[in-house]
Amino acid sequence: MAENQNQWLSQYDEMGYFVVRNYFSKTEMAELRAVILTFHQLWKQDNDVFYQEDAFNSSLITGSEYLSPDERVKLFNFISSKKLMTVIKALIPSKPAFMNTQLFFNPVNPKLKDFWHRDCQYDHDIEAQKKVIHETQVVHLRVPLFDELGVELVPGTHKRWDTEEEFNVRQEEKGRLSSEHLTTGKKIKLTAGDLLVFSADMIHRGLYGLDRLALDILVFDSAANLADFVDDDCLPDTQMLNEISDPRLFKNTLDLKTST
Repeated sequence: MAENQNQWLSQYDEMGYFVVRNYFSKTEMAELRAVILTFHQLWKQDNDVFYQEDAFNSSLITGSEYLSPDERVKLFNFISSKKLMTVIKALIPSKPAFMNTQLFFNPVNPKLKDFWHRDCQYDHDIEAQKKVIHETQVVHLRVPLFDELGVELVPGTHKRWDTEEEFNVRQEEKGRLSSEHLTTGKKIKLTAGDLLVFSADMIHRGLYGLDRLALDILVFDSAANLADFVDDDCLPDTQMLNEISDPRLFKNTLDLKTST
């Protein structure tokens, strides 16, 4: 396992991502799928207009609005399972913290196209983005619930700024669109049971099509000042912490929020 961890860290450090094929068993996937589909059906009913017109993802899957306490505990236990913690600790050895979950699906509206972005562009201007990609450590762990076209990434952009082509497409400058082809992109097809790990701040886009339904778990380095981005409702309460086999990931976040 230590050899795997070294390989993961080496590839992540160089490329900004890595894939572990068939990481989860069919049983693990069936249990996860049952919880996520419960959330997804209730969320769609409650957000029907948004789902039909604009949506391609939802968030706060671990929150209290759509899942029962037992379902939330099952999800928390999956997120902090030995398999996922082994990967997380390889990248963030000291006090990794839980940030959020997102669920990605195909948009109903055919006008919505898959688009290139860095996650940090929604919180920072251009100059701040150039700094953030070298300072923060936010990691996506993507678990596809069904076989899908996957994600397209631009390897290495977790550590470097955009080329002229990448910037114009991502920012829709000089007549370019964020859904256009990038010559530097690399497509990563995924099947149910795979795990894709990638930097939130690298240039990437999800690829629409097939039965796309992917759970993204976001974690961050406690040294980064990111606790304010965490919604209180997506964290376990005291009772739930006692029912989670390894609650460290969530306790680290709770400690950060208490100290800020």
